[in-house]
Amino acid sequence: MSDDTIRLVTIGRILRRRGRLLAVLAVVGALVGYGASVVFPPRYTTSASVLLPGQWEERELLTQAEIATSSVVVDRAAAALGWPGVGGGELRDRVSAETADGNIIEISGTADTPERAQRLSDQVAEQFVTFAARLAGDNPDPEAADAPEELRKTVVRTDRRITDLAEAADPGRTVESVQARTELEKLRAALLDAMKKLDEADPATGKAGMVVMGPAARPTGEAAPTRVQLVVAGALLFFLLAVVGHLTAARMSRRLRTAPEIAAALDSALLGTVDVPDEQPAHRPKGSGPRARIRRLLGLDTRWDVPPPQPSGGEAGRRIRYRRVWARLRDQLPDARRLLVVVPDGDEVAVRAAGQLVAEAGSEPSPGSSDRGYAVPRVVGVSVPGPLVPDRGTESGALVVLSAGSWTAGELAGVAEACADAGHEVVGVVVAGTTRDRTTRSAGRASDEAAPELAVRGHVTGGAR
Repeated sequence: MSDDTIRLVTIGRILRRRGRLLAVLAVVGALVGYGASVVFPPRYTTSASVLLPGQWEERELLTQAEIATSSVVVDRAAAALGWPGVGGGELRDRVSAETADGNIIEISGTADTPERAQRLSDQVAEQFVTFAARLAGDNPDPEAADAPEELRKTVVRTDRRITDLAEAADPGRTVESVQARTELEKLRAALLDAMKKLDEADPATGKAGMVVMGPAARPTGEAAPTRVQLVVAGALLFFLLAVVGHLTAARMSRRLRTAPEIAAALDSALLGTVDVPDEQPAHRPKGSGPRARIRRLLGLDTRWDVPPPQPSGGEAGRRIRYRRVWARLRDQLPDARRLLVVVPDGDEVAVRAAGQLVAEAGSEPSPGSSDRGYAVPRVVGVSVPGPLVPDRGTESGALVVLSAGSWTAGELAGVAEACADAGHEVVGVVVAGTTRDRTTRSAGRASDEAAPELAVRGHVTGGAR
């Protein structure tokens, strides 16, 4: 799996074989999300709309939105609200403003209650309109509002007075009269120019007439993230992290998971893959401590990253596979009569498969018959970290039986070297796996299989090292 592309079948295998673990982690994540919702109280958000009449460019609207959330506006809103222990610095994180279509600025406020959120939005909007009007020079005094119109009337009266003075002056008979008329005309031009600038300033001044479009609506629901969202997010996060963790661990693992890789590590031929039924709790790894019970409860005692072997279709098909292994050995070593079956210590699946192989070897024709056959093999267990195989006696080769996904290439190479040091040639490799067998077996057959398996366990535990 370290080199293969992650496929949907891999994800499905994780869900099937680690379903209980993923469910427990999802529950833990949900509890963490619930705890986060308790630590962080719920928030409520609402908005107040401010209309900006006139023609505004996009950058001008963005500038007004920045002014609405400036420290000056927020500090004035905090002073007007008078909430104990809540200043402008804290409110600045709860207030936001954004532009909308139609020259509208939406001012949003967030608080721990719906009433406070409503008051905060309304107060910030009010302070923003007041501050913007003060920046534009507006004055709410009605007398001050009539000042531009009075100025226009004064300009008109002055213009008429200039005309009267020009007509009363000497019509150009003296140099002084000509200069006086010239100065009067300059004064008239200056007044008209001032009047024109005043008229042009009127629309710009009208931009400051902002209007709050009613009070903010009182929120009826919590702002995101809500408690339900935190619970769901926690469960989903822990679930995804568990899946990613499984995939990462599988990619970083150096254990061999396919039969060809295992045969190549042992530098021998693959004689076949066999399976043993996975339906008896007694065949699970031993252990009575709390850690072992938890592993069995969560399904951690079985590997998920090893592809399941093809089911044999029942006990008859399973025995056929074991007989085919011996048939390949007869073709490969026609003169052999006895083999040494090497099983790694702690590999329970391999121990059970070796027991079945011994049973099938015992059912083969004896060496004295006309058909070539094998004597009952000798089964030994070796410690993979420090393998030591018994010296060669009457055996004509070593047959290695092991399960996939348990050993690295270096460990298997050490087993092969130990066999070579003891004078045994590794004549073949058998890879064992577990399958769920739904067929019922008779009590007689079960008792027949129990004896070889117990015999193999005796050889493994009591054999030479």
